[in-house]
Amino acid sequence: MTRPFTRRELLFGAAGMTAAAVCPPLFAAPARKLQIHIGYTGITWMNDQIEQAVDSVSSLGFYGFETFGDVLSKWKARGGLAPVLKAKNLPLISGYCTVNLTDASRKEEQLAKAKEWCGLIKECGGRIFVVGPNPVKRVTYDFAASKSGIVSMLNDLAKTVEQEGLTPVLHQHTGTCIESRDETYAVLEAVDTRHLKFGPDVGQLTKGGQDAVKVVKDFLPIVQHMHLKDFDGNDDHLLGYCPLGRGKVDVPAILKLMDGRKISGMVMVELDNDFKNPSSTPSADLAKQSRDYLKSIGVGFRG
Repeated sequence: MTRPFTRRELLFGAAGMTAAAVCPPLFAAPARKLQIHIGYTGITWMNDQIEQAVDSVSSLGFYGFETFGDVLSKWKARGGLAPVLKAKNLPLISGYCTVNLTDASRKEEQLAKAKEWCGLIKECGGRIFVVGPNPVKRVTYDFAASKSGIVSMLNDLAKTVEQEGLTPVLHQHTGTCIESRDETYAVLEAVDTRHLKFGPDVGQLTKGGQDAVKVVKDFLPIVQHMHLKDFDGNDDHLLGYCPLGRGKVDVPAILKLMDGRKISGMVMVELDNDFKNPSSTPSADLAKQSRDYLKSIGVGFRG
């Protein structure tokens, strides 16, 4: 007798078919250009260097920009970030917004804050609300006890963000209430993915010892945004991350999965910089190194 499909098999079956079509890694002389637009997040610059970040990201030919919801809030008093972006012809794609998912007593406050961030993202033409889970003390954190509350909050948050006209995507993050592979899978298999989508950070997955390519394959049908980051564990100024192509992340395989897909957001290059002890390499140079690598494997840029 044929057994019924499980919920997970129905949800992720399409990902398996897509993954089967993945070719071997791309080489330095690609046969064709990848059908994909790449943006860049502002985290490589300090938060008070947002104008320099916008200028560099635009001049390097990236297709979009991401910054923090808190940065957008601070710029509101200065007339908003939209004029800065418009002057450089660089669209805002997304805002990264940290939301407390574990404290149920703060739900209404957090949903109200999310609405405020949605308005700021929309004012700049953005379309993605990146859900950053709240930090927790990992040594004492009990995910099993917190899971149901996290899922409930995410479902309410996703519907709130959708009602504001944006696409909410969950971004798993080290040091937060959704960090590990098992936590990521458990949450994404429990939430209502008709509303909440996935915006994986492939560098953080790799830093945590996970197979980033497999995670993206498994959840490909709901991947609507991405932080494309590499990790080699060498440079503390960059929190162990590195420009693309120099670390352990199989960037060509990740991009092959995303090649030609129409998503709500964008694949955003990201490279962390320790705000307390930043790299001596200029942020624009770090971004250029990733841009040059991507060009070498078939990614096109503006200009």
